[in-house]
Amino acid sequence: MDQLARRLGVHDAVVIGLGSMLGAGVFVVFGPAAAAAGGAGLLPALVLASFIAFCNATSSARLAARYPESGGTYVYGRERLGPLAGFVAGWGFVVGKTASCAAMALTIGAYLWPGQARLVAVGAVVAVTAVNLRGIGKTATATKALVGVVLVVLTFVAVVGVVGGPVHLDRLGDPGGSGRGVLTAAGLLFFAFAGYARIATLGEEVRDPQRTIPRAVPLALGAVLAIYLVLAVVTLGVLGADRLAGSAAPLVDVVTAAGLPGLAWVVRAGATIAVVGVLLSLVAGVGRTTLAMARRRDLPSALAAVHQVHQVPHRAELAVAAVVIVVVLLGDVRDAIGFSSCTVLVYYAITNAAALTLGRDRDRERKLPVQVLAGLGLVGCLLLAVNLPLSSVLAGFGVLVAGVVGYGLRQRSR
Repeated sequence: MDQLARRLGVHDAVVIGLGSMLGAGVFVVFGPAAAAAGGAGLLPALVLASFIAFCNATSSARLAARYPESGGTYVYGRERLGPLAGFVAGWGFVVGKTASCAAMALTIGAYLWPGQARLVAVGAVVAVTAVNLRGIGKTATATKALVGVVLVVLTFVAVVGVVGGPVHLDRLGDPGGSGRGVLTAAGLLFFAFAGYARIATLGEEVRDPQRTIPRAVPLALGAVLAIYLVLAVVTLGVLGADRLAGSAAPLVDVVTAAGLPGLAWVVRAGATIAVVGVLLSLVAGVGRTTLAMARRRDLPSALAAVHQVHQVPHRAELAVAAVVIVVVLLGDVRDAIGFSSCTVLVYYAITNAAALTLGRDRDRERKLPVQVLAGLGLVGCLLLAVNLPLSSVLAGFGVLVAGVVGYGLRQRSR
């Protein structure tokens, strides 16, 4: 057996998309983004990141409906642009999202047991891998429960901030950073939106993909953008630009500033649950792309196996988990975020380039200039990628080049 079962409907796909996004941005990246963008620059950076994500989502949805199989842009790049483009996309996704998995696992450890963060992180990776190995239905069920809890916690923070903060709206107009600072912040914030493509990477397990995927992707992205905008206004209005830029846990600081430090544990618990949800869907997504690459022998073909009972790429997911554990034991959260953003932005640049080859969609050309959005998404991804911190750019493009060199050597040996 080498095919996956179609078990996910629109609701399931939206929930997986929400679980992939909610948590990464709110609990990890707002502080560094505020430091890069300055006061008034945070909200424009968030809007810019969301617009580029929307362009990417449109391209991803069109391509996923055309090619409803596991692998996402790895498959689209191969089919529309050639094997090398597909390999770069797949390689960038696998290495970038593996770094994201490690970052999320280390965040769980930092919240639950700071003194033994790496040990807890390893346990978290083992636990979510065990859930994923039980089947995509179990992944969707677990994600629904986690997303429900996270939404309650985020609503609690927003209400507490508005009622007791208070929210000083004049702080939204504090002087912002430079234009490049806004671009850097947008590149970091893009890390918070990247989960919507998890729906596309699970395309082989979605029922009626031509209808389900184009509906689920924008629904998930729109819901997350609304939540992020509300929380960005609350955190910036309550804390101010300087305090937000220096905060490691901005939502906890909002509750404390509102005079309820005794309830900070609620936010910490919510953060832990949110990040578990992100990690759960991340491991599933990376496993599916690994499966697709193994099917075409861009990764060892042994990883292409699908479990006969649970119908999941069990070898691919176990291999991903093993690599994540190694990175957890050796890596750092902040470095992983920048590295992941760089490689994933390249991944989406290839998504948009592939979408440009589709031509106009006759069913939607009067409603949305999809070709224009694909072009803007392509330029926007590259612009954000090169404006990330220099260390992230060097590491990201260095790993991509190393992958291309290895790919070329394998092709010559064949």
